[in-house]
Amino acid sequence: MAVEMKIPPVGESITEVTVGTWYKKEGDTVKMDEVICGLESDKATFELNAEADGVLHILAQEGDVLPIGASICSIDGNGSAPTAAPAAPAEQKEEPAPAPKAEAAPAPATEAVPASSSAGEVIEMKVPAVGESVTEVTIASWSKKDGDQVALDEVLCELESDKATFELPAEAAGTLRIVAEAGATLPIGALIAKIETSAGASKPAVAPATGSPAAEPAQQAAATNQNGYAANHPSPAAAKILDEKGVLAQAVQGSGVGGRITKEDAMKAQPGVAQPAAAEAPASKPAAPAAKPASAPQPATPAPAGSRNQRTERMTSLRRTIARRLVSVKNETAMLTTFNEVDMKPVMDLRNKYKDKFKEKHGVGLGFMSFFAKAVCAALKEFPAVNAQIDGDNIIFNDFCDISIAVSTERGLVVPVIRNAEQMSFAGIEKEIVRLAGLARDNKLTIDQMTGGTFTITNGGTFGSMLSTPIINAPQSAILGMHNIVERPVVVNGEIVVRPIMYVALSYDHRIIDGKESVSFLVRVKQILEDPARLLLEM
Repeated sequence: MAVEMKIPPVGESITEVTVGTWYKKEGDTVKMDEVICGLESDKATFELNAEADGVLHILAQEGDVLPIGASICSIDGNGSAPTAAPAAPAEQKEEPAPAPKAEAAPAPATEAVPASSSAGEVIEMKVPAVGESVTEVTIASWSKKDGDQVALDEVLCELESDKATFELPAEAAGTLRIVAEAGATLPIGALIAKIETSAGASKPAVAPATGSPAAEPAQQAAATNQNGYAANHPSPAAAKILDEKGVLAQAVQGSGVGGRITKEDAMKAQPGVAQPAAAEAPASKPAAPAAKPASAPQPATPAPAGSRNQRTERMTSLRRTIARRLVSVKNETAMLTTFNEVDMKPVMDLRNKYKDKFKEKHGVGLGFMSFFAKAVCAALKEFPAVNAQIDGDNIIFNDFCDISIAVSTERGLVVPVIRNAEQMSFAGIEKEIVRLAGLARDNKLTIDQMTGGTFTITNGGTFGSMLSTPIINAPQSAILGMHNIVERPVVVNGEIVVRPIMYVALSYDHRIIDGKESVSFLVRVKQILEDPARLLLEM
């Protein structure tokens, strides 16, 4: 009886998938739950498992785009039964005892569930829900390898979302079987690994070892069975490393599930491994010189002296989310930017005068960000529309100031929030900035620490930016951009003097903030910074 396999639902918003790599060929014999091909969507990559034992008949080729529910292949259960049936009695007649051992050894290697069902249990570990708005995660790195023994609650891997990094602990003690390699992006609830508890993982290894003459053939059969469907297919992270080294995937022996090439395998691979192996075989034949002229045209291609290598890297979840959000803000808001300049001499003089005593008393340095945060909070009270946001046909006004501070990390830009900044002192703001920035750089920010801000401040001046037009951090309505401080000639009281000047930019949503409000707000921030005493007098 033929089983027709269709594209399964892989996510609420996913309506179609692309057929990636077929790990089995037309007419191959497949086993239940064996991975037969990879499916790619606009969000993640999935593996398609065989729904029955039998002979595979492929209906869709690699690169085809299929809707959810479309037929992709069929498995003929009748085709595999006759081939296996005659072989068993033939071997049982001549050697009844060794024949079952040789056949039984490879089976537990590919299917751990039947072997462990008698002595243990297989725990399926799935991607946990890590936040309301998080729909997928990327496997950053595995702390354990496939086949390692793990303890309960031991950290197995790190998961990265578009907002934070999480650790995945083991849900049981046993043998780890990795399903998804490092670099893979998975939806919430997807299978990431299995843990074979009790003695289920060790029993298959004992069976082939009992007969020493048959041990080697049994192990070879198990190896070919293990490395059948995904042999020489690298994970995304491994593929990138192999491309950089110039090593062909066919020349690397994979140690992952089904023979897949892992990141560790790719890192161990040597760039010149494939050439010597190919050269040794033809060395004994006189036809070897004929192979060299065939490859002679290749050295003529690298004519330029400099390197022209290209690298392709898959975007991280954080980078994809940043790109998606920035484009949506540009398309969904009426964003404008207004500019002004601030004479930073009063702030710098006050900071230089008290920074040493400030650090002695509070244990933290006095930076420029606390001045800007306090100035922004004071100005937001006077112009509440700048601190508001649009919700459908309504406007939500906030009577508090949750200031988002943009922090650059190796993974990308993150924006932790200082809650109720209007109630905090200079020291309180500086301490909170140091704490949040440290968590951001260590990838330990939680989702709650990065959501709910009402206004954002970003400082491109730390990287040397003179002027920019920052993009609004939705659903907020405005963002203030700081820039580098440069000494410029300005006119003060009719005289040309040199002053430390900073350009400031306010990007705002014109749907909710009028031009008068935006300009007046930025002028108010300028006035407070050029006369910091206004903060003490609340003027």
